[in-house]
Amino acid sequence: MLIRCIRSEKKKLRHSILWLACLAIPLIPAIMGTFNYLGNLQILTPGWYNLWTQETLFYADFFYAPLIGLCCAYLWRLEHREHNWNMLMTAPVPVWAVFMSKLLIAFRFLLVIQLWIGILFLISGMMIKVEGPIPAEIGLWLLRGTLAGAAIAALQLFLSMIIRSFTIPVIIALLGSIASVGITAKGFGLFSPYALMMLGMNANKAEDMLGGQFVSFLAAAAGFLLLFCLLSVVWLKKRDIRG
Repeated sequence: MLIRCIRSEKKKLRHSILWLACLAIPLIPAIMGTFNYLGNLQILTPGWYNLWTQETLFYADFFYAPLIGLCCAYLWRLEHREHNWNMLMTAPVPVWAVFMSKLLIAFRFLLVIQLWIGILFLISGMMIKVEGPIPAEIGLWLLRGTLAGAAIAALQLFLSMIIRSFTIPVIIALLGSIASVGITAKGFGLFSPYALMMLGMNANKAEDMLGGQFVSFLAAAAGFLLLFCLLSVVWLKKRDIRG
């Protein structure tokens, strides 16, 4: 049943501009971060680490979560139109399969976005001729950001499911990202899914922000993922058709 739901979600995304958005939007923080790096070389040590700090300063703090929110809002967009919600509620399909299919599709977007931001980082560094070996930690930070992104995707799918507006969940993601800058600075990053993404990506830091908290980071990401998956399934089971 889950496979059938995934196939159905893929059909909905045919001829969608969502993939274009996932490729175009990361260009903005990559360009902004590169120019910020070049404009601050008098106070920054030239190198790959500091280029990463500048690009993730914009990407992780302002673009990543809203981009996930955009993907998740789009995945619920069709169900919220006309009487499609009633068709969903009366379909002979388990609600957990409906939600999990959307989560898996959202995770596929995450993988593409993270891979693309890594490629953009390498391209921008080569274009401005950053010297030295490329840090191996970048791959780990991208992977950690992807794991944190899965928790954000579960949260954003839950919000987009219960809120019929397309834009409000995306705005919530943006506000959550901005608020998490302060939350992370105060040492409470593990208590916010949006801040988890910043910690995972090692945003705006050359040294590892997690330090010895990697296990706690994984536990927090898994906890948020499970929490919002359960909340979504319970809400769907209790939700009736709409008039």
